[in-house]
This record gives sequence, structure tokens and C-alpha cells, in this order.
Amino acid sequence: MEGFWPLMQGLVVTLKLTIAANVIGLSLGFVLALLVMSNSILIRWPVTLFIEFFRCTPALIQIIWFFYCVPIIFDIYVDALTMGILAIGFNLAAFNAEAYRAAIQGVQRDQLDATIALGLSPLQRTIHVVLPQAFRASLPVLVANGVGAFQQTALVAIVALQDLMYMGKILATDTYRPIETYTTVALIYFAISFPISQLVEFLERRRGAARS
Repeated sequence: MEGFWPLMQGLVVTLKLTIAANVIGLSLGFVLALLVMSNSILIRWPVTLFIEFFRCTPALIQIIWFFYCVPIIFDIYVDALTMGILAIGFNLAAFNAEAYRAAIQGVQRDQLDATIALGLSPLQRTIHVVLPQAFRASLPVLVANGVGAFQQTALVAIVALQDLMYMGKILATDTYRPIETYTTVALIYFAISFPISQLVEFLERRRGAARS
């Protein structure tokens, strides 16, 4: 098909968005999970508000807000790619925080008691005991959320960030071949998402087999 190269250029931007957003989502999500479980209401409530805001509002609105409101309200001006990464990364972090929280609460109490008996500090317990177990337990959900973030990157096309979806729209307009163009775009998303979704199912089956 004519002009296939622009779609590959757009895919590169999409993958950059996805990878960077997942780095934010995985790391910030764990921090948020720890904070939302804090005994201090001054810590817990602001973090809970942050999580619920990103979980309970449309991702499209969040992206538009980052692009148009953040520069006006906070006088912060960064490139469009960074704005897209932050918007999708914060959204992903909110969902990952809930996955981490459920996994952390599933860590057996006797293991925590053992770390206390060994004299480990709270930070050491978190890094060496809580984080590894929480990550393994929540891995299928984290991977599924990461796939969702990859698909959500298509929303940045509305703010003219030249991702896969935006380049597809431009190509469809220039060539007057929307059926072929958007079908190709859909197949590219599918070709990347489907193997990862199968990985999630494999992890779920393996986890279920380990439990039994």
C-alpha cells in the first residue's frame, strides 16, 4: 500500500509512548499502592483522590487536560510526546496501584513477622519481601494494563501527536483509501496486542496451576 512508511514512523512514536508510560505506571503505581495503605489520613486521602480521579474519568479527557490545561494553570511547557507520556503514565499508574495494593495485602503475615524478627528495616522489607511478591502476584494484571495503555495511545491522535493512529488518519486523507489504511492500522495494533494478551492468559494459567 502507498505510504506504508509513515505508519511505521507513527508506530515508533506509539511504542515510545507505551514503553515510557509503562515505566511510569509500574514504578509510580507501586509507590501509590504503598502510600494509599498509609495510616496517615494526610497521605492516604490525597493519594486516593489521585488514583480515583484517573480511574474514574475518561482517558481522552485526561489527555486533553494535560495538553491544554497544564500549560495554562501551571505555566509548564514541554513537548507533546512528554505530555502524552505523562497523561497515559499517570492513568496507568492509578490502575496499577490497585493491582499492587491487592497483591501487597495478599503477602502472608508470617513472612512480614519473620522480616521483623530478622531486624530488617521497613525499606528493606518493602524492597526484598513485599515488592517481589507483589510484582509476581500482580504480573498478569500489570501486563494486561500495559496492553491497555498501548491501545490508549491512539487517543493522543486527537491532539495531533504523530502516533500510529494520527499517521493513519493523515494517510487515509491523502490517499482517499480509508478502508485499507484503517484496516492496516487495526492489524498493526492487533499484531502487537494479541501475543501479549496470550502471554497474560499463560501467566494466569501458570499461576492457577501453581496454586493447585
